[in-house]
Amino acid sequence: MKSRIPIPLMKLLKDKQAEKLKEQYVNKYQSETETSSQERQDQAQIEEQGQSKDQAQIEEQGQSKDQAQIEEQGQSKDQAQSEEKGQSKDQAQSEEQGQSKDQAQSKDQGKSQNQSQNNPKVKVKFKNQGQNQYQTQASQAQQITQIFSELQSNIDHIRKSLGNSSDLVTRDFQAGENGDIKLGIIYTDGLTDSVAVQEFILDTLMIGIRNTEVDSKVVDISNLFDVIKSFSLPVGEIKEISDFQKLFLHVLSGDTVLLIDGFPKGIVLSSRDWADRGVQEPSSQTVVRGPKDGFTETLRTNTALIRRRIKDPNLWLETKQIGKKTQTDVSIMYLKGVVDDKTVKEVQSRLNRIKIDAILESGYIEECIQDEIYTPFPTVYNTERPDTVAAGILEGRIAILVDGTPFVLLVPALLVHFFQSSEDYYQRADIATLIRMLRYLTFFLSLLTPSLYVAVTTFHQEMLPTPLLISLASQREGVPFPALVEAILMEFTFEILREAGLRMPRAIGSSISIVGALVIGQAAVEAGVVSASMVIVVSFTAICSFVMPSFNMAISIRILRFLFMILAATFGLFGIILGLIVLVLHLNSIRSFGIPYLTPNAPFILQDQKDNILRLPIWAIKTRPRLISQKDITRDDTPSPKPSRQ
Repeated sequence: MKSRIPIPLMKLLKDKQAEKLKEQYVNKYQSETETSSQERQDQAQIEEQGQSKDQAQIEEQGQSKDQAQIEEQGQSKDQAQSEEKGQSKDQAQSEEQGQSKDQAQSKDQGKSQNQSQNNPKVKVKFKNQGQNQYQTQASQAQQITQIFSELQSNIDHIRKSLGNSSDLVTRDFQAGENGDIKLGIIYTDGLTDSVAVQEFILDTLMIGIRNTEVDSKVVDISNLFDVIKSFSLPVGEIKEISDFQKLFLHVLSGDTVLLIDGFPKGIVLSSRDWADRGVQEPSSQTVVRGPKDGFTETLRTNTALIRRRIKDPNLWLETKQIGKKTQTDVSIMYLKGVVDDKTVKEVQSRLNRIKIDAILESGYIEECIQDEIYTPFPTVYNTERPDTVAAGILEGRIAILVDGTPFVLLVPALLVHFFQSSEDYYQRADIATLIRMLRYLTFFLSLLTPSLYVAVTTFHQEMLPTPLLISLASQREGVPFPALVEAILMEFTFEILREAGLRMPRAIGSSISIVGALVIGQAAVEAGVVSASMVIVVSFTAICSFVMPSFNMAISIRILRFLFMILAATFGLFGIILGLIVLVLHLNSIRSFGIPYLTPNAPFILQDQKDNILRLPIWAIKTRPRLISQKDITRDDTPSPKPSRQ
């Protein structure tokens, strides 16, 4: 092959070096042409192989299509035998091409389908346990989700799905001037306002629209659905649905569903009305001065109580259903522009991760979204007071409301929140500060008083004055148990009496607690089982635990009290100090939705100390908590009420 060498270069080739250069160019071009020819040959071979494979696949697909058609025409048994005898080679090849797993599963289960790669509608049946069992496409196995066009089919399917329940009400009727329109309504007795259904739905559709302009608006049957939806239903809230899942959700929630013959969709009419408890005074968080209304078990009533206090368009409400069986409505409320957006996304993410059958109370949600599991301290605040929730939302926190419970959750929840009460802001600042200091004092007294008694009487008697030591020794002279056993025995006895008083009927619950404590305490002292000083210590500890405004924090103290008693009986005061160090380290490690649990004490935030242990006047608390709300920090520009001197 001749090389294409430029003419000016040929003229310069006069010596041997030029000839050698020419030979190098020629050899280079020859090698390139040889490699290109080899590549073309390889490509041709690959194309031939690909065509052969495609033809083989097409032939196999054609055979599979013909076989599938023959099977569908009723010759399944004969063809299955012929497939087993004459097509073993083709099946072996198909197994070698990547279908071995599907065939193995079909032999084990007897119900799987083998589809070709290019045509998923091809169906191939297999033999199971010596019998020919055939299946159709997966669409026949799927549950019915879309609403039918025929009214009677819809009603029958609804009755069958709900097991012909006695509280399910279905009514089909005819409307229009000549009765040509077939309609049907479905609702649940006891959850729906039957009077509203009678007056605003049945009377309107059966009597009210006759001989009116509504009939003239129905130009074609296709616009019948829109005409009834727009002109014939005097109901406030109307939704359009097209599947049975939403239909069952609305019917079992108290709404009424209207179905029209000939249309594969329905109309949801708001008619919820069930017996509820009504707004009453909270039983768990009572106050001397402040609002007396509390949350109820109805979600919409609870949201209305919060809306009544915060009339701001930025108060947003988001609702979703959680629970595969219960489909419980769970809502979150927050003040847009004040709350941290990252916290909102974190709450939404944790709620979306909940996969559970039932949500019967807000405690289910609390356990599924809390940060710390292995801790006695609560990281989610719960309350049944609307003013407490409104105050938390104004600080930048998020409220989680659950249908069916009067207890609303607030996140993030810090340690200081469990020492605060809504009444602190209804009293003067000096009174509120004194009460808060008293709460912190009673917290340590209820936690450490029994353990201090055990440590001093067991290891550190020299710390007591001589008269007091002699008095305690004389009281314990006939007691057969050590101080630790004595303290644990009395604490368990008091816990049993407290739980019995809570579970007993209210008429006799309080009397049982008082009489039981007096009788058992006096009898135990007279019998010499415990000393009188131990009864005083346990009673004083119990009274201090009742000062806590949060019931969750009081339970945490009751748990830790037993641990400190064991440390005191083992190591004395050194054990108590060691326990306090471990407790502080544990509290520093806790987070509530990313915020340190000891905020604003650790980390120390000076501007948030205005509403911590000390409570300054309202006009002096000008900013929101810094770590909770990072937007719109300023909340008060009121000047001091002290008049200026002239």
